[in-house]
Amino acid sequence: MRHVVTMAGTGAIGLMAVFAVDLLNYGYISHLHDKTLTAAIAFATAVSYVQVSVSIGMTIGLGACTGRLIGARQHAEARRMASAFLVVMVAITAVLGLLTATFAMPLLGLLGAHGEAQQHAATFLHIVSPALPLVCMGMALSSLLRAVGDAKRSMRVTLTGAVVSACLDPVMIFGLHLGLEGAAISTVLARLAITASGFLNLRGHAMLEWPERSAFGPSTRLIGGIAVPAIATNLATPTGALFVTHAMARFGLNAVSGQATIDRIVPVAFSLVFALTGSVGPIMAQNLGARQIHRVQEALLAALKLTALCVGVTWLILAATHSYIIQLFELQGVGVDIVRLFCCWLVLSYMFVGLLFVANTAFNNLGHPFYSTGFNWGRATLGTIPFVWFGSAYGPVGILVGQSLGVVLFGSLAVVTAFRVIRKLEPGIMQP
Repeated sequence: MRHVVTMAGTGAIGLMAVFAVDLLNYGYISHLHDKTLTAAIAFATAVSYVQVSVSIGMTIGLGACTGRLIGARQHAEARRMASAFLVVMVAITAVLGLLTATFAMPLLGLLGAHGEAQQHAATFLHIVSPALPLVCMGMALSSLLRAVGDAKRSMRVTLTGAVVSACLDPVMIFGLHLGLEGAAISTVLARLAITASGFLNLRGHAMLEWPERSAFGPSTRLIGGIAVPAIATNLATPTGALFVTHAMARFGLNAVSGQATIDRIVPVAFSLVFALTGSVGPIMAQNLGARQIHRVQEALLAALKLTALCVGVTWLILAATHSYIIQLFELQGVGVDIVRLFCCWLVLSYMFVGLLFVANTAFNNLGHPFYSTGFNWGRATLGTIPFVWFGSAYGPVGILVGQSLGVVLFGSLAVVTAFRVIRKLEPGIMQP
């Protein structure tokens, strides 16, 4: 538990800082008193989640493989694999970022964006998307720091981006009167700072070298074996979010703004839960490499306990402060109803989101990545589409309730399966 708390706690501080700045940034935009701008952020974020999910999937593969090699005392091989795969990651995200920028308008149109909101969102993506390799590199370097157990330096990497963004956002948005374009420029500069900080903090761990040409193939096969299903897994969540955003768009900009506010609150409120997915994975991978199966199960149990504690505390805080949140972001109409329902009741559904995320981390690091793919896509399709479709008959509030009911089912099934996977490891893990 102490190891999990240390790794997840430091990761949560970094994530909370990043997402808090993102939430503050959204607050700045909302005070420009233009609903098309706040709606544009919601549409652009829905597309950006898809990009970032690809980066997270590759980072999961990188962390799982290097953590397992380090646990087996093969540090030189871990360095060789990591250095080669970083080049592959940059190439893939560069292509994805450029394609997103090129086809931004039609992609946003598919989500239901139109008029000025669509144009503003496209401008944001034109600026931010080509910088996708920077955020992917920063995430990868932070993952390598967690793989070697350096939680504090991993936290510094994400904190660097948060500090840069916090300083530049008000200057760009209000000082230089650049509005949404200023927020996009600030995002790019923050990503650059994260990458630079990652290289600086990783210097003392001998985890990087000049990549060998002969290592590209083996590293892509080894890490890709986990990364590809992890990418597929992570793409499920933004795919479900895209469907929800499209459903909300039918009820006007106020509904979209309310959903965008929730999308900014959730990462800040549940930073510890999200940090667990990146922090518990290397712990499980190292102990699997060292053949300490009982510690793998202890790590899973500790993560579940922390998830329950985090959700309970967050529910109390959001329920007590929901009226201030509504005033802060100047929500109107149905947007007020959406945020009030979420803060007072639907927050509890994130207990099951946490169960799903922690279970997926176990699957990815214990040799069953396709389990996490199945559960995440099950939640994004069977656990989202029929529930949201039925709930939409009762308006935007019904959409949120339907989305919450779907995750209860799949989160419960995922965590039960995770314990079964660990129990099956025990008999065969000690065989040659």
